[in-house]
Amino acid sequence: MAEDCIFCKIVKGKMKIEKIYENDNFMAFPDAHPIGEGHTLIIPKKHFETLMDLNKDISQKCIFSIKEVTKILMKKHKADGFNIVLNNGKSAGQVVKHVHFHLLPRKDGDKMRGIFIG
Repeated sequence: MAEDCIFCKIVKGKMKIEKIYENDNFMAFPDAHPIGEGHTLIIPKKHFETLMDLNKDISQKCIFSIKEVTKILMKKHKADGFNIVLNNGKSAGQVVKHVHFHLLPRKDGDKMRGIFIG
């Protein structure tokens, strides 16, 4: 855990958030500045700065957790599609140095074209 990392503080329970999903390794919660309905972040509970820092075990469990959160969001928001966005590194728009995936449930006609967050 990184002492100054906002996501590590969330994992430790030092900041209140609405948990959408949680298991032993991952947590999902609404984005503080959503760009669309249901915009959710999923993070590993252990601090990793970028995708390239994830160990093999967490990497393998990551896709399962993303799929589980996506199922929840699609049902809740009656979505028929979704985007998964990862800003990896400063030049790619990563603001918080704790790897996190943006999940965005999508509906036909929602007028959002390509999704780039940064």
